[in-house]
Amino acid sequence: MDTRQLAAFCAVVERRSFSQAAERLGVTQPAVSLQVRALEKRLGTQLLDRSGRRVEPTEAGLRLYRGAQRLLAFEEQLVAEVGGEAEGDLAGTFEIGASTGPGGIVLAQLLCEFQGRNPELSISLSVFDTQTVVERVAERELELGVVGAARRHRGVVFEPFFHDEVILACSPGHRFAGKTVTLDEIRGERLIVMQEGAGVRQMIEDELRRVGSRLRDLDVRIELGLQESVTTAVRAGFGVTFISRTSVEPDLVAGTLTEARVKGLELEREIFLVRASGRSETRAAAAFVEFARPRLA
Repeated sequence: MDTRQLAAFCAVVERRSFSQAAERLGVTQPAVSLQVRALEKRLGTQLLDRSGRRVEPTEAGLRLYRGAQRLLAFEEQLVAEVGGEAEGDLAGTFEIGASTGPGGIVLAQLLCEFQGRNPELSISLSVFDTQTVVERVAERELELGVVGAARRHRGVVFEPFFHDEVILACSPGHRFAGKTVTLDEIRGERLIVMQEGAGVRQMIEDELRRVGSRLRDLDVRIELGLQESVTTAVRAGFGVTFISRTSVEPDLVAGTLTEARVKGLELEREIFLVRASGRSETRAAAAFVEFARPRLA
């Protein structure tokens, strides 16, 4: 089969749009439409339902999509092997994405060490919220992702990577500093949260539901998109926040932030690797995971 047609079809399925698929592939929208129509003609069946606001795969289209992913992954692997990339020193570019918690401290240090051991390899780390990382891995814009929540998405698979703890952080002079507090006490305190899509926020919302509460039951008056913005506001005494311990470890050591325990909440979480479904793992991605695991254990 023509892998260009399969790639165009998969891009439309993943983006739910011909125009966005064309943008991703760097071609015109008519070119994508032509490739998909040629594929439908060859197979003698409709693969996409174009009647709604978004393009959706038909039942036959879903079957083809799953098989096409395997074919494209095999093609990618074969090209790498024939091109000699399966041997020798790592080279080229390794593109990885991470959510703000693991990406801020832990992953940044690991990637610098990994690059030092592989001087011919260029590494690009992109930091987004969890949902964006998952979507970009699914769309194959990133080879690998590291996120703090396993959001359901049919285009990716999740794999446990390491454990992290979420803490309630506050300024050193805050009345919660070093104490164990209850949810009722937190309800009377200004809570600063990260934007929707952040892994820590999803975890806290899930945990609050488990104990019969909701985030909106707390005094949430400030939502800041960047983790750095949240920690800056908490350092200055404007409120408290739930945040990954690893991301604020330097502040805890320096004493510019401190933590409080929250009675009744289980704040341990798993950090996950995210891979695109059906995509063959690159040598760089495999080598990085092998390098990182024992250091994170």
